[in-house]
Amino acid sequence: MSTVFRPSRTTVTAVAVAVTALTGCGGEGERAGTKKGGPPSSPTASAEPAPSGRPSASAEPSAPSTVGALPDAYDFTPDPKRIPRTAAQARTLTRNASLAPADWTPGMVRHHPYETAGTWPVLPDTCVWTRAKLPEGVLDSYTRRIDLPAEDGKGRVQGSVTVTVHRDEAGAERELKDTVQESFRCPVQHLGGGQKLSGLMSMHLDPKDVKNADATLFESGTYSGPSSGGPQGYVWSKSRIGPVTTAVSVKGAKGHTVTDLVRLAAEAGAKLLYRVELELK
Repeated sequence: MSTVFRPSRTTVTAVAVAVTALTGCGGEGERAGTKKGGPPSSPTASAEPAPSGRPSASAEPSAPSTVGALPDAYDFTPDPKRIPRTAAQARTLTRNASLAPADWTPGMVRHHPYETAGTWPVLPDTCVWTRAKLPEGVLDSYTRRIDLPAEDGKGRVQGSVTVTVHRDEAGAERELKDTVQESFRCPVQHLGGGQKLSGLMSMHLDPKDVKNADATLFESGTYSGPSSGGPQGYVWSKSRIGPVTTAVSVKGAKGHTVTDLVRLAAEAGAKLLYRVELELK
């Protein structure tokens, strides 16, 4: 019999604190410590190579996470010359900053469809997710869907990572604010194909607790679908660095605890943010 994950405000706060701690300490290389991953897909887009002469962040091997003293506050400032001003520049950043399956965690694999680009998730009053063209203030948005395969009696966990470039910081901040309102407006959301999110609760993390982004929010709830093996945990986070947002979603499966899902989401979130910094520094 499956255990249904029913988040309370206390649970959401506790798990959000765990996300903060994990993402604050996670990362790649020399540093010490993304909607929903399931709306109907647009035609898939092929990843674009990084410009010649400059290696892509996603081409670098993932280094083990390191743990060290955290800064008192997040103090990264993007180089104005590195902030994308055109759609083409934004597409380069989103592809470079995104994760491939092995970059997230060894053993993860591509979902089908794998990539979605050039469209925007929309949640109308019906609370059924759909996709539309990019809003005027968004230069590019790119999603990859990546799964942890079923193994040792545990089900297949479905994840996604999204990188979005806005024309300005105000647009990126508005995206975060709108996201919180969505969970209140539609606590039950339909993803298509019989997939559903319910009991959704969102919250912004306290800025003083966020050590690797200008802002971060967290959402949790219950996921169910044709192959979910019953109701499962669901976690999702979104962060902002300047005009760039990153999002990670993880849909649970049989045999995986909420702590497992949080750890997966936190690992991907930390790596995405670090790669965004590489693109903007």
